[in-house]
Amino acid sequence: MIVSGVDESQVRDVPPAELALRLAELKCNAVAPRPEVPADALVLGCDSVLELDGEALGKPADADEAVRRWQAMRGRSGVLHTGHCLRDVAGGRQVATTASTTVHFADVTDDEITAYVATGEPLHVAGAFTVDGRGGGFVTGIEGDHHNVVGVSLPLLREQVRTLGHRWTDLWAG
Repeated sequence: MIVSGVDESQVRDVPPAELALRLAELKCNAVAPRPEVPADALVLGCDSVLELDGEALGKPADADEAVRRWQAMRGRSGVLHTGHCLRDVAGGRQVATTASTTVHFADVTDDEITAYVATGEPLHVAGAFTVDGRGGGFVTGIEGDHHNVVGVSLPLLREQVRTLGHRWTDLWAG
């Protein structure tokens, strides 16, 4: 994995799904031309944002913001948008798509929120939660692709690989 170093604050004032897609494209296009990327590589850039009440929620700035988010999210549902941009370095083609999954949150207590935020886990992820970590116990349901909530929609990625003329199963080799 290569970290893009993209300044995410450069994209503003766009709807949450579009924000996720634009950031994924910026990240992919920042990594693809780097000299350490093999000439025959497929480069994937992804970014996620949680939409709650029409607002895009990325990573919280600090613990206080994470607590406020959880207080707003508890007992409610949000839509996690993950932008996926896949580039075929050799062919120069790329495809970009956003996957969206509805996430239902438990009606967690203030004590549970405080304890969860104290772990540090919600400070490093979009929407201040993970479904595959400690926060998974606070997710009561998912409508759509579970993989998308983890961070990469595998079914969507498979379609992108095929769109670029490659076979999904070839990615398993080596």
